[in-house]
Amino acid sequence: MTEPVASVLTEDLAQHAPERGIDQHVHLCQRNPEGSAYTCRPRVAASHFRRVTALGNPVTPFGRQHGDIPTHEGEALSAETVEIDDGELIRRSAHDPEQFAALFDRYAQQIHLYAARRLGTQAADDIVAETFLAAFRRRGTYDTSFALARPWLYGIATTLIARHRRQEERLLRALSRTGVDPLPEALDDTVARRVAAQGRERELAGALASLPRGHRDVLLLVAWEDMSYEEVARALDISVGTVRSRLHRARKKARNVLGDEEL
Repeated sequence: MTEPVASVLTEDLAQHAPERGIDQHVHLCQRNPEGSAYTCRPRVAASHFRRVTALGNPVTPFGRQHGDIPTHEGEALSAETVEIDDGELIRRSAHDPEQFAALFDRYAQQIHLYAARRLGTQAADDIVAETFLAAFRRRGTYDTSFALARPWLYGIATTLIARHRRQEERLLRALSRTGVDPLPEALDDTVARRVAAQGRERELAGALASLPRGHRDVLLLVAWEDMSYEEVARALDISVGTVRSRLHRARKKARNVLGDEEL
């Protein structure tokens, strides 16, 4: 998947910003020797756009750092950029593609964690690259009246994850059969920790695997990503009523496993 992503991205950059001195060298994500963290080198190193294409700092998988703003090669975001809402950044990026890089800084790590919990770290690297490539190419369709682009970006990522539905279900079913989690810490939220303490990871994994994809998407966006019903509706392009009904059914199935535990 890496080569098509990189080649399309270099084509886009060549079209949108040929005057910016884009260096079209492709680099791959590399795992640190100890295996506990990863470093994604920029797939396209660009003087004004390198942050759109890959994670620049080593981060520990699943190590949430809410409120942190990733920086790249020691370069911090300006105070002005931090204060601009997502919709305004996307609007500005129509004339200045560099502005779009700030969205990567804000959300790439979160989306990588979400994808890694569902598919594993290796697949998540590609999901992040493809998500921001697709978002960059579709930015002209974004409704800039929405200040937060997070639901939009998660919607793109979730659509891409759907292409790996069989892989996700295989991983969950493997856990349900063996009790050995192929995605370390993939269920590390509060509910899952309670389930783990009771030795019931296998049952929960089996319940998740058996859910229809749309129901699982809604449940995980709410439970893992703490999205509101309205945000999930935007992300998945469904009504709030559909979000409520899918979540109710998914929770009911999970509660059959967890008993009275809240999910």
